[in-house]
Amino acid sequence: MKNKTIALLGVACFVSGAFVARVAEDTLTVATLQEAQKVIGLRFTEAQLDSATSELESFRKDYEVLRRQELPNSVAPALVFNPIPVGYTFETERTPFAAERPQKVTLPKKREELAFYTIPQLAELVRTQQISSEELTKFYLDRLKKYGPALECITTLTEELALQQARQADKEIKAGKYKGLLHGIPFGVKDLLSTRKYKTTWGAMPYKDQVIDEDATVVQRLQDAGGVLVAKTTLGALAMGDVWYGGKTRTPWDISKGSSGSSAGSAAAVAGGLLPYAIGTETLGSIVSPSTACGTTGLRPTFGRVSRHGAMALSWSMDKIGPIARSAEDCAIVFNAIYGPDGKDQSVYDAPFNYNQSINPKKLRVGYLKDDFARKYGFAENDQATLEALRQAGVELVPISLPDLPAGELTLTISVEGAAAFDELTRSGRDSLLVAQHKNAWPNIFRSARFIPAVEYLQAQRVRSLLVQQMQETLKDVDVYISPSFASNNLVVTNLTGHPCVVVPNGFQKNGMPTTITFMGKLFGEAELLSFAKFYQGITPHDEQHPNMDFGKKKKS
Repeated sequence: MKNKTIALLGVACFVSGAFVARVAEDTLTVATLQEAQKVIGLRFTEAQLDSATSELESFRKDYEVLRRQELPNSVAPALVFNPIPVGYTFETERTPFAAERPQKVTLPKKREELAFYTIPQLAELVRTQQISSEELTKFYLDRLKKYGPALECITTLTEELALQQARQADKEIKAGKYKGLLHGIPFGVKDLLSTRKYKTTWGAMPYKDQVIDEDATVVQRLQDAGGVLVAKTTLGALAMGDVWYGGKTRTPWDISKGSSGSSAGSAAAVAGGLLPYAIGTETLGSIVSPSTACGTTGLRPTFGRVSRHGAMALSWSMDKIGPIARSAEDCAIVFNAIYGPDGKDQSVYDAPFNYNQSINPKKLRVGYLKDDFARKYGFAENDQATLEALRQAGVELVPISLPDLPAGELTLTISVEGAAAFDELTRSGRDSLLVAQHKNAWPNIFRSARFIPAVEYLQAQRVRSLLVQQMQETLKDVDVYISPSFASNNLVVTNLTGHPCVVVPNGFQKNGMPTTITFMGKLFGEAELLSFAKFYQGITPHDEQHPNMDFGKKKKS
C-alpha cells in the first residue's frame, strides 16, 4: 500500500508536455525520483523510491495506452461535482413563472432607442406587431455590423439563420401561436457554445475553423422559445481574459480598455445595444468581471442548474452558463428558458425556479459581508451607496462572514481539469498557436498542471467538501447576501461551492467606467436572488445608463 501511495504521489511529475516525446525512452531511476519529489514537497528514502520505480514504469505504460484513446473535449470524467450539502432539501412546490409586463409600449420616435429596450419592452412590440421580428433582427444586425468591428466583440454573424428564424417567428405570431417573451427576440451566444452549420472557435487560434455541427442545449432551448440567434460573441482564448485570435474585445464605455473576460463579447455587445441579451459562462469570474467592465447585469446560476451539453469544457466541476442582459428581470426571463435537465449533462438537477410576483423582496433576510465592505475596495463609495439605498428602502442588513478555509488554494482545480480538457493540445504542441504565451497564460498553466499529483487534486476536493458544508451553515439565516464585486475571496469561494450570483451596475468611477455590486443567493435560490436584484434596480437608476456610442466620449447617455 505504501508503494502504491508513493507511485501516485509521483505520477504527475513525469507527464509534462515538454517531456512527452522522450518519456517512453527514459528509464526511471532513484535519482530521477529524488529530483521529482521536490516538486510535490515530500521526501521519501532511497529504499522507498527504489521500490516505487517499477510501479511508476508500469503507470507510464498505462498512460501511453490511455493517450491512444480519443477523448474529445465533450467527454466528461466519470466523477461529477456535487454542490449539495449534507442535510440540504430541495424545494418541491412549483409555481408558474411570471415577469412584469410593461404597459402601453410604443415604438420610439428615434429608432436607435430600441437598442436599449428591455426584453419585456421588445417582446410587447413584437407581440402587438408594432414591429416584426424580421425588422428587429435587421436592426440589431445593422448595429452589430456598425459597432462590432470597433468593439471586436463578434466572431460570427449568423445572419442567414437569423433572418430565417425571424420570418418564422413572424408567421407564428400572426397565426396566434405566440410562444412568450423571447419569441422573435434576437440574441447572441458566447462562441464556446456549439451551433449547427456555424463555426465554434472557442476564441482560440487552434480552433478558429472548428465546426461542431450541433446546437448546444442552451442554444436549442432559446430557439425553441422562439429566439433568433444573430451572433456568436467573442471570448478570451479558451475562456480566459478578453484577448482572442482576432484581437482584444473592448468595453463600449471606453474602447481603449478591454471588456475583461472571458464572456467579453457577450457583455460588450449587450452594453453597446448590439444585442438585447447574450449567453455567457463562468468558471471563476467570467460573467461577473466583464459585466463590471461593461456595466451589464449578469446571472451566474447555481452549479448544476443549466446543461453544458455543447459547451466547451474548461473545468467540469466549476463551469456554469448564464445570461448577460439589461436587467435582473431580463436575466430571469432568459434563465427560465434554459434551466433544467436535458438528459445529456449529468450534473444538472431538477429543481424548480419559482420566480413570480409572490416574492416580497422586503421580507427576504439579507446579509452583507461586513469585513469586505470595510476594506474599501476600488468601488467603495458606490458600494456604500448601495447599502445605504437598501437601508433607506427598508431592508435590514445582517453582517455575515465567509468560512475560514483555504479557498484560493483550491483553484488548482481549474488548472488540473483544464489541463485534462486540453491534454491533446498540450501534447501535440499546438498550444504554441495560442496568442497569449506568457507565464500566466494557458500553455504554461496546462504544462504546470501536469506536475500536480492526483492525490493533491483529490485532497483539494475534500477541502472543497468542507467548504460546501460550511457555506450551508453560513447562509442558514439569510436568503440573499451582498458582496463588493471586487471581493476576490467571495468570488472564489462561491464559484467553488456553486452558489448563484447576480452582478448589477451600481454607479461609475471618476474615469467614467461603470462599477457593479454583487448579490449572492442560496443554492438553487435564483428566484429570490433575482427578485431582490430587481428590487434594487427599481430603486436606483444605474441599469438605465448606457454608453455614448460615438466611442470618442465617455459620457453617459
